[in-house]
Amino acid sequence: MQRIDFYGVCPDGYKAMIALEQYVASSSIEKKLFHLVKLRASQVNGCAFCIDMHWKDLRVLGEPEQRLYGLDAWEESPYYTQRERAAMAWTEAVTNLHDGHVPDAVYEHVRQQFTEKELADLTLIITTINAWNRLAIAMRKDPGTYQPSNHH
Repeated sequence: MQRIDFYGVCPDGYKAMIALEQYVASSSIEKKLFHLVKLRASQVNGCAFCIDMHWKDLRVLGEPEQRLYGLDAWEESPYYTQRERAAMAWTEAVTNLHDGHVPDAVYEHVRQQFTEKELADLTLIITTINAWNRLAIAMRKDPGTYQPSNHH
């Protein structure tokens, strides 16, 4: 059960988060990869609300089920491009900071697939979804209620 309505009791904080979300949503990263990164970070963080949200968003974008249920094992699954693999490795490294600093090897790998601007945008996407995950988990946002729009 949801603890408090963060968005209702902290509207200015919510507006600031939405402003960042609007920037990353219009960034240089293609929409399917944008949501794959958000889904993967949400899986790593165990955020049921955001997993539900980004799974549904990806389905609206035409992402096949196989690529969605294989995402948790992306390293062993043949369904992802080199660019997507680099993004997943970067997502996990930036999300799992408790494991230490982001490894140089992961940075070198992602730099082969992304320009500096794309990498900056990708990192902001990861940072933003990590913040949303923490809010949803802390406030126990009820999963299953999200309904995607067709404007992704």
